[in-house]
Amino acid sequence: MKDLEDKRRYHVVMNDEEQYSIWPIEGDMPFGWQATGFVGDRVSCLSHIDEVWADMRPRSVREWLAVAS
Repeated sequence: MKDLEDKRRYHVVMNDEEQYSIWPIEGDMPFGWQATGFVGDRVSCLSHIDEVWADMRPRSVREWLAVAS
């Protein structure tokens, strides 16, 4: 029920390891994270992340495994 009460808007953000999160648009962006361009309410942002974050392993792990195989 809390999701329905949260009227704030969020950025979908991504770090250098291509891990996703959300951050309130009125706050300063946390160090090491960049906005992806998607903005919406909490539920919409989390739904977007579910759609685009297919491989949750950090980028460095994916690259290491690609070289190791």
